[in-house]
Amino acid sequence: MIPPVVSIVAKSGTGKTTLVEKLIAEMKQRGYRVGAVKHDAHNFEIDHAGKDSWRLTQAGADTMLITSPAKIAMVKKNPQAQEPPIAETIQTYFGDVDIVLTEGFKRSTMPKIEVHRRERSAELLCRSEIHDPTLIAVASDEPLDIDVPVYDINDAQGLCDLIVARFLA
Repeated sequence: MIPPVVSIVAKSGTGKTTLVEKLIAEMKQRGYRVGAVKHDAHNFEIDHAGKDSWRLTQAGADTMLITSPAKIAMVKKNPQAQEPPIAETIQTYFGDVDIVLTEGFKRSTMPKIEVHRRERSAELLCRSEIHDPTLIAVASDEPLDIDVPVYDINDAQGLCDLIVARFLA
């Protein structure tokens, strides 16, 4: 069974990570199992040069796991450097959670909450040139007159209420 997914989107430096952190903490406090996916448009590295895991990947391992009693981490090379569709990633890795919160994926068809800061941008990503029908709410530091609910940028509890009512009830 694939869990519901809500994507937190915004322009860089707006506060996506901060909001996702608050939402995860609130969802966990309510007893939900939460998965998180961070989109990185660049070529990130979690291995560090010289470490055993890095050496195994450098040797040519297509999939490399680090495992311990506390956690598991995986480095898996994407064939032809193609990022798999987010739906495929969620189906493969998140079968044991109640909900997945993603950060980024602004061009996806997943339901979205946009983070808006007046000082960062006058326009919303999901309500400017393109009207994104997947926008379900905005977390903003200013009042907005738009066609979806607007929450205070720090109202993780209210946004969780929306997510629970819409996707977990």
